[in-house]
Amino acid sequence: MKSYILSLTLLASTALAQSSSSAAAPQPSGTSSGTLAQSSPAWLSDVKPLPGNVQSYPTTTQVPTGPLSAVNLTLSGYPPGWASPPTDSPQVQAVYKAINWSLVPNSAVRTANKDGTPNMSGYDASDPDCWWSASGCTTPKHQGVEADIVNCPTAGDWGLTYDDGPLTSDGGTWAEPNLYDFLAQHNNQKAALFYIGSNVIAAPAAAQRALADGHTICVHTWSHPAMTTQSNVQVVAELYWALHAIKEVTGITPKCWRPPYGDVDDRVRAIANQMGMTTVIWDEDTNDWNMPGDGGGNLPPATVDGYFEGWIEARKNGTDNQHGHIILEHELNNATVSMAEKWLPQIQQTFRVVPYNQCMNISQPYWETNFVYPTDANPTPVAANASSSAHTSAVATSTPAVGSGAASAAGASSSSSTTSNGVSSFSLSSSVTAAFVMMAAAYFM
Repeated sequence: MKSYILSLTLLASTALAQSSSSAAAPQPSGTSSGTLAQSSPAWLSDVKPLPGNVQSYPTTTQVPTGPLSAVNLTLSGYPPGWASPPTDSPQVQAVYKAINWSLVPNSAVRTANKDGTPNMSGYDASDPDCWWSASGCTTPKHQGVEADIVNCPTAGDWGLTYDDGPLTSDGGTWAEPNLYDFLAQHNNQKAALFYIGSNVIAAPAAAQRALADGHTICVHTWSHPAMTTQSNVQVVAELYWALHAIKEVTGITPKCWRPPYGDVDDRVRAIANQMGMTTVIWDEDTNDWNMPGDGGGNLPPATVDGYFEGWIEARKNGTDNQHGHIILEHELNNATVSMAEKWLPQIQQTFRVVPYNQCMNISQPYWETNFVYPTDANPTPVAANASSSAHTSAVATSTPAVGSGAASAAGASSSSSTTSNGVSSFSLSSSVTAAFVMMAAAYFM
């Protein structure tokens, strides 16, 4: 994790520059799925979720808080945590072969600097690939690739998002459920959480708690690389294992993802689209990850305070009146969580704080149709059929299985038991299928 935090420093100046120049997000459609991708991942249909998950969005203001329950895991076959997953596993190969590569732009795989950050030297200044890291582009240049979600459309809205969770026991007293309890205690605040697959497996009880509390769970890859530096099959592997982990631990299949560092181009967007996900960026960045903290950087906390102060002042004096925002924060370490908790009450006094999917009128952020979230168009949705299982994907499950287990492809098998802090070892198990039902004609501009 520390190497990834160090690489963040070198991307900071680019990311901050792009935050203010990103194009406006599409207007909310008022439909249940909003602008989300159109094909449900059939290759996750045989993943068996752990027991104990909720089966719908919470219908009361009373959500779970306090110490996490123990989660017993008898799991095998996952790649090592915080490492690039292998690309030759039957699961990854099945997804790779199912993708219609004629719909994926033939953009160059970016070379990586020694620290893993993308090398931008020599890139065409006209930005033919809508490379966010180079230009802040969020409206694709290639036909059929879905545009990014960037900001809430309505002025005064604050789209609350946190990356890099769940914060595992490495965070000490700041580990989850610290932030989740704080949100529950402050107007039952909901947020969108962009999860790293490696952390989901390390803290499964925290991920289950987040779903039970009504937060929106999205993908943030398996090991947090700069995605444009990954080959096509590496992109598939990063997204697949994160989706697999989230599905097995929580029972849901997200339709949303966020690229680490914001590093995405039309090639990566198109692959994510075909894997059932829409790209969600941001238009305001707290830069909180760079503060001194466990594995953090050297940015003075006063600088981050200044960002919050400026956003509040701009809203109060009327200069922030064009559209709402999606804010990038992190549940990364003691510094980021304490900063988030410091400023949330003041932000709530100035902005209407909601998860991004609410301001974008996306009521079903997962492929499981029994989760129906509030939106501006429908603040009090009726829950889906209660008989629907949260463990059933919204896709036909009659596709043939490929392989009988992940252990031989991705790692050794063993058993582990998660303690009350929600942490387990990477000794995981699951069976998956490998046929992918894909309809290219369903893709929109």
